[in-house]
Amino acid sequence: MTALFNFQSLLLVILLTICTSTYAHYVFPGIMDRNKDNYLVGPFWKCARVGERLSPYVSVACVVMAAVEFMG
Repeated sequence: MTALFNFQSLLLVILLTICTSTYAHYVFPGIMDRNKDNYLVGPFWKCARVGERLSPYVSVACVVMAAVEFMG
């Protein structure tokens, strides 16, 4: 089953995208900031902003999703 039809997998993909984009923005801030209006990099730049501003909630969500994956 793809991640689009399974809510738990979709949530996991979104969380991983936010975490990866935040890390990529931390490592390469100039590339992402320079191309934030690009149709390809723009969504990842927005995910990086969500990860930076809501990092406690994103980290709690990652821990919860890890626990759910571990238990299930």
